[in-house]
Amino acid sequence: MARNRNGRTGTDKILGTPQSINTAVKSICDIMRRSNCAGALQYVPELTWILFLRILDEREQREAEMAEAVGASYQPSLNEPYRWRDWAAPDGVKRTDLQDAELGNLFAFVNGDLLPHLKGLAQRPNATPRQKVISQIMSGIDRTRIDTEKNFLDVLDKVHEISSNNVDPTHVFALSQVYEGLLLKMGEKGNDGGQFFTPREIIRVMVRAIDPKIGETVYDPGCGTGGFLAQAYEHMAGKNNEKITSPAQLEVLKQRTFYGREKDNQIYPVALANLVLHDIDEPHVWHGNTLTGAETYGGLFEGAPALYDVVLMNPPFGGREGREAQTRFGYKTGATQVLFLQHVIDSLKSGGRCGIVIDEGVLFRTNESAFVQTKRKLLNDCDLWCILSLPPGVFTQAGAGVQTNLLFFTSGRHTERIWYYDLSDIKVGKRTPLTIDKFDDFFRLLPERGDSERSWTVARAEIEAKNFDLKAVNPHRKNEEDTRTPEELLDLVEAKGREVAEALAGLRRTPSSQT
Repeated sequence: MARNRNGRTGTDKILGTPQSINTAVKSICDIMRRSNCAGALQYVPELTWILFLRILDEREQREAEMAEAVGASYQPSLNEPYRWRDWAAPDGVKRTDLQDAELGNLFAFVNGDLLPHLKGLAQRPNATPRQKVISQIMSGIDRTRIDTEKNFLDVLDKVHEISSNNVDPTHVFALSQVYEGLLLKMGEKGNDGGQFFTPREIIRVMVRAIDPKIGETVYDPGCGTGGFLAQAYEHMAGKNNEKITSPAQLEVLKQRTFYGREKDNQIYPVALANLVLHDIDEPHVWHGNTLTGAETYGGLFEGAPALYDVVLMNPPFGGREGREAQTRFGYKTGATQVLFLQHVIDSLKSGGRCGIVIDEGVLFRTNESAFVQTKRKLLNDCDLWCILSLPPGVFTQAGAGVQTNLLFFTSGRHTERIWYYDLSDIKVGKRTPLTIDKFDDFFRLLPERGDSERSWTVARAEIEAKNFDLKAVNPHRKNEEDTRTPEELLDLVEAKGREVAEALAGLRRTPSSQT
C-alpha cells in the first residue's frame, strides 16, 4: 500500500486516547527489552534519541513549510541523508538503499556515520543553538544498544507511527506527552531509573504553588529528566500559549528562562530531549555535579545568571552525587539534601521563590550542627511560608520509602511563622495513587493560610525553642489512644479465651468429631 509523504498508510491507527499512546509506547519498549535493553535505564536513553530525531524531523518539516508560505528562508538543523525522513522512515531513500544492501550496512551507517555527524554538529562553524542541543543529546551515544538490524528496524517503524498526524489533538496532549509516557516507565516500581523521576502530580502542585511568571528565570539544580522545568514552561505559557502576549515574550520563554544541572551521563541527554520536545528551544542544562562543581560539559550553561527568580527541585535521596559532596565537605551520610538546600538558598535572588522536596529526617534532626545551622539559615535568610506533609509511599517507586515534605519559601526576608498542611494520613499505593484533587483544599486555604483539620500555623519562637525541629505534627489530629487499664485488658483476654474454649467443646460434641 502506498504511503503519503509522512509515511502513513490508510491502515495507520489514529492515537485518540492516552491509553492508545501508552500502548504504542509499551509496544516499542517491549521490542527494546528483547534487544539487549532489559531495564528502563537502558532502553529509555536509547529510545530517547530515536524518538527525538523522529519528532525533530516532523517539526523542521513544519517550520520549513511555514517559512515557504511567507516567503522566508529556512535553514534546517539536519540535511540529507541525516534527516529521519531519509534514513529511518519506511519509504526513506537512504533506508531503502541500506536495506537493499548487505546485512550490516544499516548499523555501519548508524554507528559509523549518523551518530558521529550528529555529535559533531556543535563544532561546525556558525552552529545554531538547536544544533548544539542535538550534539549534547547525542553526546553519550557511541552506538545503538539494539542487538539486531531487524529489531532496530521494528523500533524505527513503530516510532515512525508516533506523529502529530496520528495523535488526535482533541483527546490527547501534544507529542511531548508521548515522551512523558516513556519517562513514566522509568518511575515504575522495580525499574532502575526511578531515582530520576518525580511523580508528575507532585511537580504540578509545586509549580502551581510557586506560580512562575514570564520574564522570571527558573532553575533546577538536580533536574533529572527535566520534569520541573517542562511543567514550569507549560504553566508559564498557558494552554495553547494563552499567557504569551507578544513574540518577545515567547522568545524569552523559549531561550532565556530555563536552567538546570544534571550529573548522570545517561539522564543528562534525556533531560535535554524532554525540554526541547516541550518547545524549549534553548534549555540551558549544565552537565556535572552541582554540589562539588565537578564539570563534565558546561557549554550549554554559558551566560547563566548567578541568581534565579524561581528554584524548583527534588534533591536526590543520597546517591553518588551526594556521597562525593559529603566526602568533600566532611558531612555525615544523609546530609545530601542539606547540601542542596544550602545551594538553593544561595542561588535565589532577593524575592526569589523556591519549592523543594525534603526528607522529613532533615526537618526533625537536631543532633547534628549541619542540620541545625542550615535550618537556622533558611529561617533567617528566607520566609519559609509553607510546609506540606506528603503521604508515606509517594516516592516508593523511586526507591525511597521515607516520609517527605514540600517546602515553599521566599528569599530576602526572615521567617516569622510557618503554615503547615498535613496529607500524611492519606493512603497511597499502586491502585490508589496520589491525585491532584487531594490538593484542592490545600490550594483553597493557601492564599490566607487558613486553619483547618489539616492545617495550622507555628510561630518562630516555638520553632527556636525546639532547636529548629520543623517536623509537621498536626495538633488537630485525634489520637485513637487505647485508654483501657491493664486489668480491663486481662479481663477481655480471659473472656475471649472462654469463648474459644466453648467453641472447641461444641465442635467435639458434633457427630463428625465422634466418628
